[in-house]
Amino acid sequence: MSKGRRKKNESHISVCICTYKRPEMLSHALEGILKQVVDDGFTYEIVIVDNDRTRSAEPVVLQHQNKSVIPIMYSCETEQNIALARNRAIRLSTGNLIAFIDDDECPVKEWLARLYNAKMDYKADGALGPVLPEFPPESPRWLREGNIFNRRRFLTGTKLTVRDTRTGNVLLSRSMFPENEIWFDPAFGLTGGEDVDFFRRQISLGRIFVWCDEAEAYETVTADRCKSSFHLKKYFKIGALNGENLRKDGFSGFIGFFKCILSVLVWSISFIALLPLGKHRWISPILKLSYSSSCVLSYCGIQLEKNRY
Repeated sequence: MSKGRRKKNESHISVCICTYKRPEMLSHALEGILKQVVDDGFTYEIVIVDNDRTRSAEPVVLQHQNKSVIPIMYSCETEQNIALARNRAIRLSTGNLIAFIDDDECPVKEWLARLYNAKMDYKADGALGPVLPEFPPESPRWLREGNIFNRRRFLTGTKLTVRDTRTGNVLLSRSMFPENEIWFDPAFGLTGGEDVDFFRRQISLGRIFVWCDEAEAYETVTADRCKSSFHLKKYFKIGALNGENLRKDGFSGFIGFFKCILSVLVWSISFIALLPLGKHRWISPILKLSYSSSCVLSYCGIQLEKNRY
């Protein structure tokens, strides 16, 4: 079957990428997506939404459009808001399935096929895969051995909770994007967390999301991410967002708040105990301490910096 040509009754996947001032990484991501191995089960297209009003991604997209047999669509969302960018990508897409991957991630050749097969085999509304770090040669030991980028992995077919959902590597049914409903909430557009909010709402409606451990994507670890200050700020911002969410969740949120208080004590002790053993040992506890402390402060109504840009 020739790529990009759709047969009757087969699925068509819209691979959506939202990008912001990272043209080189976007190019790397596109190279991986354009090399996907497909079968007679589906065809695919690529939808790129540039969230930079200066259209910094457009030259890279044009370069790939000129040599690709896979349809590549480009649009610019001039308002700096990741939720609006995701919503624009969905509106532009034509597939009955929607995939999201970040602009700093490059998938393996069988990525789409593995996500597709997992979704179909387990009759799920969506399938998610692992995102693994791709370290530069000069990356420090604490970064490579500190478990900073380690995310939980599961056996393929495992049903996921909100905790393990995200838009970095996912395939979704288009049916969960009906017209006249909020998909990704623009209220989270500058802070992030729009994907967690989306999945929380979908799971509350009974949607099922499963894990596909073979659908790997590799995340580029850039120079700025080789600094501990970057990760401290990231964990602090995520904690602030989670604290706000807990405050809205009534009694269950209070239980989560209490757990965060306990976590502050546990990670403080762990940090002190591991301090003599080197940064690769104590970096993980200090990041978790940053997250838990920020969560507690945010729950108590202390306003913290949480914008992603």
